[in-house]
Amino acid sequence: MARLISMVEDASPLLREVMTSLVGHAGRAHVVGVTGSPGVGKSTFTSALVSELRRAGRRVGVLAVDPSSPFSGGALLGDRVRMSEHALDAGVYIRSMASRGHLGGLSWSTPQALRVLDAAGCDVVLVETVGVGQSEVEIAGLADTTLVLLAPGLGDGIQAAKAGILEIGDVYVVNKADRDGADDVRRDLRGMLRLAERADGAWRPPILKTVAQNGDGVAEAAAEIDGHRAWLEESGKLAARRTRRARDEVEAIAVTALRERWGDVHARSELDALAARVVAGELDPYAAADELLAEFA
Repeated sequence: MARLISMVEDASPLLREVMTSLVGHAGRAHVVGVTGSPGVGKSTFTSALVSELRRAGRRVGVLAVDPSSPFSGGALLGDRVRMSEHALDAGVYIRSMASRGHLGGLSWSTPQALRVLDAAGCDVVLVETVGVGQSEVEIAGLADTTLVLLAPGLGDGIQAAKAGILEIGDVYVVNKADRDGADDVRRDLRGMLRLAERADGAWRPPILKTVAQNGDGVAEAAAEIDGHRAWLEESGKLAARRTRRARDEVEAIAVTALRERWGDVHARSELDALAARVVAGELDPYAAADELLAEFA
């Protein structure tokens, strides 16, 4: 798995052959996104959740997407340090991946790395994202279930709404609930979620309190994650979410290929020439884009 994910990150020429060999083996894992602002305890909570899932006999994969080092491009924090208790467990695979400047909180290669873990037989894959606030909503497009962590003392409910997390969560967790203000955060969340329009029969996101440091409330969070999975299957939303995920993955691969071709065009100066005509007022940008696309027709 380590070698395959390295191929994904390095965009190896063998990647197409690898992905072809995985067809038919993936699609069984429950993908759970764990997101939230920096400081809410995502890594500690993820480690506690892994322990709970292992007690239930499930094989678990973890993709911890860290900020990138500006020098090496590699993962900067290495969240595996906080999950060292699982290092010798053969039923757990943990991989730190660098975001490499990607603003959505995820690495561009995360969907394909997830496919590797799924095909390898993981029952649950946890994707812990970079805490980047308002750009963090991308996880909702990748996960079957999105779990949003908050903590007292890190901003009020208005700030949470501003960050966009109230629109993406399937399960909300107020972590570090032994601190003052946890009940206030829960109350603010509940009030804001009531303002959201939800169709009849829609999933109603629960709001839980946990203290991940000692495991309090983590079993309840795992139960709610399972409950959401059951609701997705019964409502038909699971297939819809996974189709959307596959569509986004195909689109990302196609756009990357086009950008590489545009790089060739740029090297031949066609793009520069079109840009100069736009600046000179001879051409509008839409017409210039049409000419550029005509190069590939």
